[in-house]
Amino acid sequence: MTEQSSAPQAEADNSKEPRFAIQRIYLKDLSLEQPNAPQILSVAAEPQVQVEIDIGVTPLSDDIFEVALISTVTAKVDSKVLFLVEAKQAGIFEFSNIPPQQIDPMLGIACPTILYPYLRSNIADIISRAGFQPIHLNEINFQGMYEHRLMQAQQAAGEESEATDESKIILPH
Repeated sequence: MTEQSSAPQAEADNSKEPRFAIQRIYLKDLSLEQPNAPQILSVAAEPQVQVEIDIGVTPLSDDIFEVALISTVTAKVDSKVLFLVEAKQAGIFEFSNIPPQQIDPMLGIACPTILYPYLRSNIADIISRAGFQPIHLNEINFQGMYEHRLMQAQQAAGEESEATDESKIILPH
């Protein structure tokens, strides 16, 4: 009896399986400003902190995307800026054999969830290096954020039926 190898068949089947891969995670941009230093450093008041987070997606090819979390952290004392941190944490993600309707949620939910711990760490580190107590950003529900943006886009599409969305990726602006 002759045995046939199933290895070529298995490889052919594996090439059709859905695949999600992280190609790279990197800090794309980071800046710290202390525009009112050194005078404001002597003010002994509790700073008011404002945090803004946004998501950007750039297609690099048909199945490779760069996803970036863009954050601005502003601390003010007596309405004067104590410090301002702007950071962009990015990653390159590959999607193979994944239906397009599943890629959009992954770009808006899964990829930012992967990047967020890196962003939090980099922001806390730069604030600490500037001589302040580190600010540890709160957790974010990216699924809720994605669903909210999707609902907003659907409402806007209902109001403006002529509007077009080239990428079909519903993300914060």
